[in-house]
Amino acid sequence: MMADLHDANYRPAPRIQDLASWIGDPVAPADFPMTQLRFRNQAAAAEVGLAHLSNDEWLAHMGRFVPLPENLQQPLALRYHGHQFRVYNPDLGDGRGFLYAQMLDGAGRLMDLGTKGSGQTPWSRQGDGRLTLKGAVREVLATEMLGALGVNTSRTFSVIETGEKLWRGDEPSPTRSAVMVRLSHGHIRIGTFQRLAALGEADKMAALVGYCLGNFPGGDGPESASPAARLLHQVVERMADMAASYVVAGFVHGVLNTDNMNVTGESFDYGPWRWLPSWDPGFTAAYFDSSGLYAFGRQIEAIHWNCGQLAMALRTLEESPPLIEALNCFGDHYHAAMARRWCWRLGVEPRGLEEDSALISLCEQFMADSGEGPDTFFFAHRGGRGASGALGEALALYRSVAESHAYWADPAPQSLLIDEVEAIWAPIAEGDDWSLFEAKVAALRRTAMAHGPKPRPAGHA
Repeated sequence: MMADLHDANYRPAPRIQDLASWIGDPVAPADFPMTQLRFRNQAAAAEVGLAHLSNDEWLAHMGRFVPLPENLQQPLALRYHGHQFRVYNPDLGDGRGFLYAQMLDGAGRLMDLGTKGSGQTPWSRQGDGRLTLKGAVREVLATEMLGALGVNTSRTFSVIETGEKLWRGDEPSPTRSAVMVRLSHGHIRIGTFQRLAALGEADKMAALVGYCLGNFPGGDGPESASPAARLLHQVVERMADMAASYVVAGFVHGVLNTDNMNVTGESFDYGPWRWLPSWDPGFTAAYFDSSGLYAFGRQIEAIHWNCGQLAMALRTLEESPPLIEALNCFGDHYHAAMARRWCWRLGVEPRGLEEDSALISLCEQFMADSGEGPDTFFFAHRGGRGASGALGEALALYRSVAESHAYWADPAPQSLLIDEVEAIWAPIAEGDDWSLFEAKVAALRRTAMAHGPKPRPAGHA
């Protein structure tokens, strides 16, 4: 079934076709036993001109992957390398997903529809190419919560149950299957560059740099710099902002490998994530992260290290000094982003980097001493309310952001600790009852409305 898309907001832009012969492999989607719609993100669909699709058309395009008009005629499983827990792996690529379509949003940004659980590809290795329904539900919850807290994240676009039984070591099995579609501002990873560097393909590296500069504009970097150095400046700024956004959200991604790092600075690919129950720098999300490499307090270091791997890959095109200069900007960008984002979540107007950094230290110490988690802390002290002692004295110097949303009068904030995630999943698993899930999504969107537009660096649209 092919949708006849007359929505003027649908603007197909399959620009990846210029790189398609070497950036990915054409693949066919799995033929699933059934397609039952479980989640449809109408708000995101409206931004790319797909909101008017009927449910049957949605199932055809997001479950059977019938090509969208004037878009990619065959999905692409992207190729990349990557460091996985600091061990280089050249045998990577989209093993259970593919790039399905590209279009422009209302702001003219290039947006990708990418999949998870859509079947085997040349990069599946020993995997079945599938996704569990629970994994899809968890990703919906993660992206909705992150978006509410101002994190630049992919958005879960669609979840369709597919009727297969899957066996997994980390879930009671057999478990239900699903195919998920995410909407992202690009799918170019640090690992994409690492692959080209490892293969010594300078011409393709230059083409990829040009693609990123042309399609992912914005960010820092001297105009006189070479394209490679200018791109690294931009990526470093975006990654520093992403690192700060995780800290302010109290979020632990869990698997910050270079193949999971989008050069747009948009967080994506959520597996063993967790939110902090209390302010604990050593808190880890992944049971297999035995060394704590990606613990909450080490995420900044990990993201900076990943930027360094991009710099090493870009040595294919550029000498070291301009790349080192870009890398050295990470710290300043991170501290600026922390101040901007911390004040935003706390509901106060920034005063200056020195004052804001001192406030952050006081808040962190308060949480460490009190055992209060970040969700409770930011909610309880929104706009400077309810604070005493040194923290109260510091907050008294800040101007509160005017609040009108009823959310701030709720008895408690929204949170997403692991016990609640399991409580939301249990009625789905046991009786196909989606009411708690639907209520949580609605509550998180209300939280997003209460917080308002996410903070952005000065000079960024």
